[in-house]
Order: sequence, then structure tokens, then C-alpha cells
Amino acid sequence: MYHYQQGDETGVYTDAEADKNFDFDDQSIRKGFIRKVYLILMVQLLITFGFVSVFTFSKGTQEWVQKNPYLVWIALVVLIVTMISMACCESVRRKTPLNFIFLFLFTIAESFLLGMVAGQYEANEVLMAVGITAAVSLGLTIFALQTKWDFTMCGGVLVACLVVFIIFGIIAIFIPGQVIGLVYASLGALLFSVYLVYDTQLMLGGNHKYSISPEEYIFAALNLYLDIVNIFMYILTIIGLARS
Repeated sequence: MYHYQQGDETGVYTDAEADKNFDFDDQSIRKGFIRKVYLILMVQLLITFGFVSVFTFSKGTQEWVQKNPYLVWIALVVLIVTMISMACCESVRRKTPLNFIFLFLFTIAESFLLGMVAGQYEANEVLMAVGITAAVSLGLTIFALQTKWDFTMCGGVLVACLVVFIIFGIIAIFIPGQVIGLVYASLGALLFSVYLVYDTQLMLGGNHKYSISPEEYIFAALNLYLDIVNIFMYILTIIGLARS
């Protein structure tokens, strides 16, 4: 049975119970969306750190890749093609199982390349970076859930910072040195930490000004995955440079 409330003098009526049910349905959809995103993200991270472990603890794997350099180029091509496809083509991101296939290929390519990078460091450095990344990611996620600050309004500022960061990285190539490397890696870790909070709040929706559509679960998982992987990469760089 519906309970109606009379509106203004125009005779418009509001269905209060229908509004309540709509809100409930919207919250249920959002919660299901969040669970799906984190499930996909966990699978991606397990694959990635599985690759990192193999490259870190198996010298034979590193030597095999060094003897077959074409694998690096194949991984780069797959990485770029799948990432651009998912970022630019809505049909690729939303159509099942195509979206999962593209995300899986992207994750394998990214994991392979990240494993190669991690293989250049000592095992204890990699393990330390994994632990710090896990702690930072968990802390930032809890912060994004609890804080009253709305980071979803900072998208434009973050893009501007990313452009400046990329330009700084290009300049740093021509000015080699430990100090410039530490500064660059520290800024990278900080930037993608803020991005992790931003992308988490976009996914959460609720009282935040901007939110991502529940249909974009692949895109949401991809964003969070890239944030965490970049944080790991820059923390590993910091540890490596600090110990050299």
C-alpha cells in the first residue's frame, strides 16, 4: 500500500515509499558493485605478485627472459593496446566476457613487466616494498571510507599534477642521480596515493559529488589496480635507491 504526501499548489504528489525503495535498491546495487570490484582487484593483485615472486626468487626465469627480449616487446604491445581499448571503448569495458578477457590480458602483461623490474632488486627489498604497499593501500582505503573530505572533486587538479609529474620524469632522464631519483619516486608514490583515495571514493558513490557507474566495474578495478601497482613500483624504487 502506498502512502502519498501532497506536494505544492501545483498538485504534484510524492510517493515516499517508492523513493525509499529506490534508495534501497540503489544502495544494494552499489554494494554489489563494490564487492565485484574488490574481488576482481584481489585476483589481479594475486596474479601480479605471483609474477613478482617468480622473478624475484627464480634467477632462471630472469635469465630466460633476458635470452628472449622479444617477450618484453610483446608484453608492451599487449599492455598498451588493452589499456587504450578499455579506457576509450565503452563497449569493450561493459561487454561480458570481452571485458574480462581484455582485463586478464592487461593484467598478465603488466605483471610480466613488473616482475622483470622487481627481479632487478634484492628479495628483501621486494618483500619490504610489498609490505609497505599493502599497509599504505589499506590505510588509504580506510581513510577514503571515513573522511568527510570529498576527493572526487579533485579530478582536474590530479590530472594537472600527473602531467607535471610526467614532464618532470622526462627531464629527470637527462639529469641522472640518486637525489633526483628519490625525489621523483617520492612524488610518484604521493601522487598515486592521492589517486587511490580519489578512485576509491568514485567507486563508493554515496555523498560524494561524483561517482562511477555500477556498470563500470572493470574500469573501477583497473583504476585501483594501477594505483596500487604504481605505489608499489615507486616505493620499491625508493627502497632500492636508499640502500644503494
